[in-house]
Amino acid sequence: MDTNAAPDAPGPPPDDAADLGRWALAQFPIGIAVYDRDNRLVTANDEMIRLSGLDRDGLTGRRLDELLPGPPFAEFARIGDEVLRTGRAVRADNYFVSPGDGRERAWASFFTPIKDADGRTRGLSLAALDVTAEYRARQRLALVNDAGARIGTTLDMDRTAAELAESTVGRFADFVAVDLLPDGTGAGGEAGRPGAGEAVELRRTARRWSVPEDPAGPAGPSSPDGSYRCPPHSPPALALAAGKPARHRGDEPAVRSWAEDTPALPPAVRARGVGSLLAVPLAAHDTVSGLALFVRHPDTEPFDDHDLLLAEEITARAAVCVENARRYARERAVALTLQRSLLPARLPGHAAVEATSRYLPATAQAGLGGDWYDVIPLSGARVALVVGDVVGHGLQASATMGRLRAAVRTLADIDLPPDELLTHLDDLVVQLAQDRAAQARDGDAGDEAGETDASCLYAVYDPVSRRLVAASADHPPPVLVTPDGTARFLELPPGPALGVGGLPFESLEVEVPEGSLLALYTDGLVEGRGSGSGPDGEGGRLLRRTLARPAAELERVCDDVLAALLPERPADDVALLLARTRALEADRVSTWELTDHPASVADARKRVAGQLAAWGLEELAFTTELVVSELVTNAIRHAAPPIRLRLIRDGALICEVSDGSSTSPRMRRARAFDEGGRGLLLVAQLCRRWGTRFTAGGKTIWAEQPLSAAA
Repeated sequence: MDTNAAPDAPGPPPDDAADLGRWALAQFPIGIAVYDRDNRLVTANDEMIRLSGLDRDGLTGRRLDELLPGPPFAEFARIGDEVLRTGRAVRADNYFVSPGDGRERAWASFFTPIKDADGRTRGLSLAALDVTAEYRARQRLALVNDAGARIGTTLDMDRTAAELAESTVGRFADFVAVDLLPDGTGAGGEAGRPGAGEAVELRRTARRWSVPEDPAGPAGPSSPDGSYRCPPHSPPALALAAGKPARHRGDEPAVRSWAEDTPALPPAVRARGVGSLLAVPLAAHDTVSGLALFVRHPDTEPFDDHDLLLAEEITARAAVCVENARRYARERAVALTLQRSLLPARLPGHAAVEATSRYLPATAQAGLGGDWYDVIPLSGARVALVVGDVVGHGLQASATMGRLRAAVRTLADIDLPPDELLTHLDDLVVQLAQDRAAQARDGDAGDEAGETDASCLYAVYDPVSRRLVAASADHPPPVLVTPDGTARFLELPPGPALGVGGLPFESLEVEVPEGSLLALYTDGLVEGRGSGSGPDGEGGRLLRRTLARPAAELERVCDDVLAALLPERPADDVALLLARTRALEADRVSTWELTDHPASVADARKRVAGQLAAWGLEELAFTTELVVSELVTNAIRHAAPPIRLRLIRDGALICEVSDGSSTSPRMRRARAFDEGGRGLLLVAQLCRRWGTRFTAGGKTIWAEQPLSAAA
């Protein structure tokens, strides 16, 4: 015997070892239960008894599905049978209301077969771990992620508020309401955040309830705009005054008295009762724009501090979106006001055409564009029809549109032909782009610095000759519908977009029958339906078919076109201008060819006097003879043949003298001893307006008198 060998390590007596194992099983922090081959309970430790909520005597010898009906016990029993049959371990995760304390819990359950030395399954063990905290943390994270993806999909305040309510009701609260402060109160306005001890005016913007509501029952605040007042010491008013989220129990006296009759809670919600609530201000960018109210009923687990932090995080995301939407709404309102102020308040009445128009701004998401239209009276009873589109959206596009429209009116006033007018307009757009580029280099252009491109269609209709002259700068072609119902796109010569610079524009001249319909529009109209914006696209074909329907009032035609071509939420601005052409009868126009002999002046006066007598306008004879004398004398002295005199009786009396010279007369103030220089000054004093327009063969000087002077 080796006396130097180490003695065996001491160990507990057999009875003590059994006690240690029994005590360890009883005191183990994880619920453990042992089941026999029939899936009946043999033993369970104290933690398992606590988790199950049942007494030990009621558990021993019974299957799980015999304890309580329904999940999770029936599911546990099924899994236990499967483990006993297959001999393979199974893990199951369950979330349910514990019968012990009535609280929602999450269990991670491990079913492990118990085998003998020969590998035969003799029973199974069930280990249940309470993972409620981890489960709720994952649920909160999932809720935050889901809310972040669902909230703020549009730049619409009401829709953002609805998304906040939709993403949290049921999963986080039984009832959710989102109320916004009026503009100027707490949204960066002068009033700021509501003060302590003040009643608060709120507007109910969105609400959701996890229980289906009675559609016939009252839904909330009964005012037309959904506004209501919160008393100074109510939970919403206190939270807004403090600017911090607050958690309240339903049994608090202040909460109970407020919840009894507040319009903030629908009657059905008040009837279910308020177990707990969260009042969370919508705070972003140092402003408070409203409040989110989360309510749980008494039969739901009350809110805790973790829930308050979660609500604050979700609401903070929504608050940023609401504030961005509010700011965008203000900017859009300013842009829309600017744009509408730059568009014609009403189209002028004109003897050459009957015209009507529509302008539809794009959706809030897309923003306002730079579409415009105009009807401009020209000399000789003619009229100019204009439609244009500035690339881009926002205030910059609207401002550029206003500048271009003013430029077109100025250029039209000097009677430039369509192709020349577009050339000058192109030069202006190039200059604007250069100015903005210089500002961008200097850091003064703001966020919208960049290229300035635009398209434009300019057409001039003459009711005397019944001819239309049009030119396009990369704009969709107009539609001409003749009185027989034939609708076609006018094939204008292609022109570059305004702002390209250096490329020519060309005009198309066509004869237009009286009573024809002209449709000028921007590309947003034909891009609303189908693909392709040209004449061969689905939108172009639908536009032709709609315009070719039997003639109706222009207002009705406008409405029909918009209804047929535009979706519910157009993605781009739309401008539509419709004009039905008229013609001046031959008896309202008189033309005479004159020689360059001085005697032609007296002959012209005589002819004019006779025509005015035939029209019953003798009261205008003296003034008109003076005007004709001056204009014909100037043509004979300073111009070249052929000389033509034309008198037009339209909404006004128009006198025109044409000659073969391209020199432009200039009005000046004659000095005391000058023999000439008073002719045009006299014409300007006698007539409402006068001017010069150049033609391919020379020029025409015209003067216009109102017919009311003959009354």
